[in-house]
Amino acid sequence: MCQMRVVMEQDGGQEPVMDGVARLEAGPDGVRVSALFEEPLMVPGARVKNIDFLAGLVTLAPVAGGGQG
Repeated sequence: MCQMRVVMEQDGGQEPVMDGVARLEAGPDGVRVSALFEEPLMVPGARVKNIDFLAGLVTLAPVAGGGQG
């Protein structure tokens, strides 16, 4: 089973969002991430910037004019 780590780009760095993510849904309001034994988490105003499959890392970034900040 392949699980990912999700981080949010913020102020030139990366802030952890969730580890062990098994499902990610990108929608118009943001990105929803879910791990097996945790409640899903909605990251409002975010978009998927990139996915590094080798590192098991998903990087989110704020949508221009979005809800982060």
